[in-house]
Amino acid sequence: MRDSLGVHLHGIAVGHVIRLDDGRLLFEFDDQYVNDPNPPVLSQSFVKEDGGVRTPTRAAAAGLVPPFFSNLLPEGYLRTYLSRLAGVSEQREFEMLELLGRDLPGAVVVHREEGGGKAPAENDRFDEDENSKPLRFSLAGVQLKFSAVERAGGGLTIPAQGVGGDWIVKLPALRHKRVPENEYSVMSMARRVGIPVPKMQLMPLEEIGGLPPEVLDLDETHAFVIRRFDRESEQRIHMEDFAQALGQRPDDKYTTSLNFTDLTRLIARVCGENDVLEFSRRLMFNAIVGNGDMHLKNWSFLYQDGRTAELTRAYDFLCTTVYIENDDAALKIGSTRKWNKLSLDDFGSVAEGADVDRQSFVAAAVDTAVQFRDVWEDAVKSLPIDRKLKSCIDHQMTTCPAIKVALRKTMPTSPSRTPGLARD
Repeated sequence: MRDSLGVHLHGIAVGHVIRLDDGRLLFEFDDQYVNDPNPPVLSQSFVKEDGGVRTPTRAAAAGLVPPFFSNLLPEGYLRTYLSRLAGVSEQREFEMLELLGRDLPGAVVVHREEGGGKAPAENDRFDEDENSKPLRFSLAGVQLKFSAVERAGGGLTIPAQGVGGDWIVKLPALRHKRVPENEYSVMSMARRVGIPVPKMQLMPLEEIGGLPPEVLDLDETHAFVIRRFDRESEQRIHMEDFAQALGQRPDDKYTTSLNFTDLTRLIARVCGENDVLEFSRRLMFNAIVGNGDMHLKNWSFLYQDGRTAELTRAYDFLCTTVYIENDDAALKIGSTRKWNKLSLDDFGSVAEGADVDRQSFVAAAVDTAVQFRDVWEDAVKSLPIDRKLKSCIDHQMTTCPAIKVALRKTMPTSPSRTPGLARD
């Protein structure tokens, strides 16, 4: 019997992750999925120009699952933490995928195929027994975080198995101070300038039940909690990050030759003009707050109907220059990654390279800078923005040429948004 994991999407059999005799791992589509005239989208990396299914032809290296599935797994300290709890080598991605496959990001479910077993139901809340492994969950990313559910009396609790939750609890970082306050403040600013963000709040650690004792030895008091946009009424909504959509491995998120022009072109192809302009707004916003961490995995598509891609609500926005002096953009914007070299012409170059309307793209960026300026001083008074965070953002606004020119520029044709009306 072959060693394989079944892959299901919204209860539909999609394919199999197969371990070959030489240890390499291959993804193979199910014939019924390939022949479906209108299948749910697993990933843009598997969609042909004519809309058909592009079948993979290469196996991944020994120990590594193919890129789409590798990007579903956690990275860094989070992977190390979970692998140690489960007694699974973090380098053996097939075993990691099997371990975490019941609560992956989006609507994909992966399970062992022994005996031809079918995938668990989408709203499976994971019966817990003495044989269950602790904290069996996957939230792709690096920071230590947990999936949590709301308690009837207020606050959140982390299920014993760490799965089935509608909220993400992001704990204080080990190396950097006040990361929850930083992310909450920056994400709140995004909402105030009209960028859609999920529901979120700063929550005292004491109001979060079920945190494992080994992560509670912290000298900070709050976690950043944010609603999962891939879970709604106990149902899963499919999503994929841009590393998945572009067939890139997680380790390539910073070293890839791709740039923001490539990402804009992808959005224009699968989403359309509104999301292209939204992308421009978010690019300018992250330039203003000095976020150098906007790599491929921090942009994602959501498939509300299983087939139509749209940008997800914004996530993982924070000021990185607080922690890394002179931090640059993760990918090139036009001709540069350096904030102090970034110009509005670079935004125009992104638009032209992606074959989208230059004037509208630049105008969306200008509009965002103006709206940020108009709400910034009030935000400093009402959000947990400390002196260092304020200083870093002020520095961006006075040294980044694109921002300085945008704030001097009058563009009556720029798209307008009323601050505070982002979707909750």
